[in-house]
Amino acid sequence: MDVLEIFALQFIFSIVVFSLILKWTAVPWLNRQTLYVALFWLVLPHMFRHVGMLFLVPDVQVQPLPDYFAIPAAYGDLIAAVLAIVACFALRSQWAAALGIVWVFNVWGAVDLLNALRHAEVVPSFGITWVIPTFIVPLLLVTHYMIFVRLIKHLRS
Repeated sequence: MDVLEIFALQFIFSIVVFSLILKWTAVPWLNRQTLYVALFWLVLPHMFRHVGMLFLVPDVQVQPLPDYFAIPAAYGDLIAAVLAIVACFALRSQWAAALGIVWVFNVWGAVDLLNALRHAEVVPSFGITWVIPTFIVPLLLVTHYMIFVRLIKHLRS
């Protein structure tokens, strides 16, 4: 297998595993919670997206990542982390605008991840940051999906 095939295998495998784990454990519990509580727990992991700033640290990668990938990925993640913190605070404080803030966070965060994933050509340079797109990003994508499902269900009801 070449590097991109291994990357794709690990990425897809992580999405499947996280989906199953959450379906078997978190979803039944989340379904018994209020919308705000469920969204809080789904947004919470995104508060750690500041880890994406590692893409700007040259000695962490095999070779420095190109600016067209590293800058948007790092700062996109940082903005998503800040939005997640604001969203969690809004949900916990029961702000009237909480769901709007969650929508903004979720759209921004999902688009940011999808934008970064379209740059597969940088994969061989990842070095230790390899774990971000093959382990952390799949969890984040699954939770983004779960947030969208809950927000859309809420709109329909």
